[in-house]
Amino acid sequence: VVNSSGVRDTARVLKISKGAVISTLKKASALVQVNPQYANATGKPLEVRLEAAELDEQWSFVGNKANQRWLWYAVDHATNTVLAYVFGRRTDEVFKELKALLAPFNVARYFTDDWGAYGRHLEPDGHEVGKRNTQKIERKNPNFRTWIKRLARRTICFSKLEVMHDTVIGLLINKVEFGRNIHAL
Repeated sequence: VVNSSGVRDTARVLKISKGAVISTLKKASALVQVNPQYANATGKPLEVRLEAAELDEQWSFVGNKANQRWLWYAVDHATNTVLAYVFGRRTDEVFKELKALLAPFNVARYFTDDWGAYGRHLEPDGHEVGKRNTQKIERKNPNFRTWIKRLARRTICFSKLEVMHDTVIGLLINKVEFGRNIHAL
């Protein structure tokens, strides 16, 4: 997952069938969308107070470019740690899902780009638009594109199913950003 390998590459390297790789990926339902270091033993998010978070969305597609799929995520401005992520279209409803996941973090200030959903759903006194304070999250985007072919802008590697798209990217975030052992999932 982390080495920009597709299903065929993984199957070839592991000397197993493509079907086995796909079946294993589909079983990875134990993925979490909120960083577990901010949760108790039962997985319930801890109430914490973060000074600032950076929010961004990253484009991809499933099947064809008309079927857009967006990764929305947030990082702690101080540590560059991914806090939470969601997948969906580039709509206010999907942003509200991310905002709900961030609620236990009690973020005092949000830094974003100029996408309209942010301005409509974040309090103006706790929201700053601009590139100056979104450099950390913007730097993560090319890393994700490098690690996962599905996020590359020009690629022949794409998902045919939303569940596979979300699972592969979710596995990357769970492994690299959350430090979870994905072999045990």
